Amino acid sequence: MIDNKPDGSGAEARGRRRTWFERGILGVVCALVVGVYAYTARSGYLTAWSLSADSNYYNLLVQGFRAGQLSLKTQAPPGLASLADPYDPGASARYAVLDLSYYRGKLYLYFGVTPAVILFWPYVALTGQYLSQKDAAVIFCFVGFFASVGVLCSLWRRYFATVSVVAVAAGTLALGLATLTPFLLARCEATEVAISCGYALTMLALAAIWKALHESKRRGWWLAAASLAYGLAVGARPSLLFGAVILLVPVAQAWRERQKVCAPLLAATAPITLIGLGLMLYNALRFDSPFEFGVRYQLTGIRLLAQQFFSLRYLWFNFRVYFLEPAGWSGRFPFVHDISLPPLPAGNAGIDKPFGVLTNIPLVWLALGVPLAWRGRSAETRSGLSGFVTALVPFFASCALTLVLFCGAASRYEVDFLPALVLLAVLGILSVERTLSGQPRHRISGRAMRWSWSLLLGFSVAFNLLACVERCAEPHNNLGTILLKVGYASDAIEQFEQALRLNPDFAEAHNNLGLALTRTGQVSEAIRHYERALQIKPDYAEAHFDLAVALVEQGRLQEAISHYEQALYLKPDFAEAHYNLAIALEQAGRIQEAIGHYEQALCVKPDYPDAHNNLGVTLMGQGRLQEAIGHYEQALRIRPDFAGAHYNLGLALARTGQVSEAIGHYERALLINPDFAEAHLDLGLALERIGRIQEAIRHYEQALRIKPDFTQARNALAQLEAGR
Repeated sequence: MIDNKPDGSGAEARGRRRTWFERGILGVVCALVVGVYAYTARSGYLTAWSLSADSNYYNLLVQGFRAGQLSLKTQAPPGLASLADPYDPGASARYAVLDLSYYRGKLYLYFGVTPAVILFWPYVALTGQYLSQKDAAVIFCFVGFFASVGVLCSLWRRYFATVSVVAVAAGTLALGLATLTPFLLARCEATEVAISCGYALTMLALAAIWKALHESKRRGWWLAAASLAYGLAVGARPSLLFGAVILLVPVAQAWRERQKVCAPLLAATAPITLIGLGLMLYNALRFDSPFEFGVRYQLTGIRLLAQQFFSLRYLWFNFRVYFLEPAGWSGRFPFVHDISLPPLPAGNAGIDKPFGVLTNIPLVWLALGVPLAWRGRSAETRSGLSGFVTALVPFFASCALTLVLFCGAASRYEVDFLPALVLLAVLGILSVERTLSGQPRHRISGRAMRWSWSLLLGFSVAFNLLACVERCAEPHNNLGTILLKVGYASDAIEQFEQALRLNPDFAEAHNNLGLALTRTGQVSEAIRHYERALQIKPDYAEAHFDLAVALVEQGRLQEAISHYEQALYLKPDFAEAHYNLAIALEQAGRIQEAIGHYEQALCVKPDYPDAHNNLGVTLMGQGRLQEAIGHYEQALRIRPDFAGAHYNLGLALARTGQVSEAIGHYERALLINPDFAEAHLDLGLALERIGRIQEAIRHYEQALRIKPDFTQARNALAQLEAGR
């Protein structure tokens, strides 16, 4: 007799081989995503300034905690306390404190505290070393990615077992590389740490909710874990608060199943409530208000103390830039460029490279295929799946709604809601594939559908990677800027050139390279880069200004004046452009226009000592001595060690017959700058006027030692000696 039953051991072996094959494919995709994260991660501008990880903001916070304080373990610049309004960007800019909160003489971190508590502090406690913010962001992104992949695999095994591993691998790729996480990692500051931490914890919370929906016997424990994870996520990103409604989904399921809801409800609410109370206490101890995270007290480029952070007037603008606006495209690598911004709403606090997800990550449209997941299922089977979708949708909607009502927009903020939307899209792919696998007769339509979602996936991943390449140019530009500021112009040039290799149309890098080349005497080459920056970005006021400075150096005065005027047309409150234009106009003989621009510079920036001094010189040339004296005195009130202003004030006082006062200012100028030949000459002349001949001779001689070809000093000394 022939046994027609399948060989059980052979089927089991084939099943094991299939399992290992599937794991291998998913492992390769996961390794690819991890490699991309590790490769693209770069430190941001502020982090790059730090000489070591211990001076990163989050590590300064940890040091403060370990020292028994809630403020950072660093001193606030003493001058901040003396300012009438330390939150005025113009007044506080000189102290170079950015993205920190200043309150009652101390500096605080307004970014969420959770990363410090769950990662930075444990890391230094266990290793004795400080973790960099870049590495922390990478770790959080790893956790968020693997948590979402774990949910995907659970969905596949339980509800979509007939779907090929290829579709699951495609979904894994989407969860890793179509969620803007590579873009986020390309510039890691404290903001990116907080966002990546929120991403990791919300994905863990969703994974725990999945378990709570499918393991009724341990529902309470899984709900408590979800509540803990989500509470910590809110501690990292307060904007995630309203998404906490998803914790009630397993409670609602228990109620529908006629089970007791008291224990699940307590598990869902107790941990997050305790964390919320802790955050309120933390805020009250820092800022005297349980609801103040320090955002209003930021030291940043705009004044936020009276800012309206949430309003309906921001809704349409933010919805457009987050969901609808397509990126700009060019024929040059990396091809992707910023969107064309619609008109900014009143009160907008800033825009940082947002992208419309519906137009640039079209994979997310596949979320519309999720309803196919219920096709042909029993009510009992649909219950768990619909419960999880019910958690995903309000989480995405609440996070997105919070952001579209906020006063600013940034691509990095999209990581708050985009992973959940991509997970819904992947669920849509699985639903489509399950439907197609049940209809083998429709092979042509099935292939067309697979090609369609594959193309959407490919475009979405490609967009993420290309946008990431563009973003990767920024750290090189940032590092170059730092190197240029500390005097390493040649090293800065290398960084700017690397930024331009990654993104040839990076206008800021072209302009900064021009500055570095100017610093090294390569003015003609610098002008070429300034002009290229303006070809890319014609409304770049700073590039017009820097080009004008270079043109003046080459003697091309009229062209320089034209570019200064263009800079002021684009940016009327550009004080430095008013000042430099005044100098250029004065050189061109247009004195009255020059005086007008000096005055405009001082209207914009009243504490501009160079403008006061130069305006004084110009007014003195017009014979308006008392007005000139007033400006010299104002320059010295702002900058008491301004040798040039002391000297010029001495000249003006001498002309009005106040010789003794003039001598005092000449002497003060020489105390500050002993090699000031002109001050030695005029001090000698003043001393000669009051009969102190020997002292006058010494100053004439000193002027000639400093400047041997100083004809005026030589003539004054010769006349004095001839008269003796």
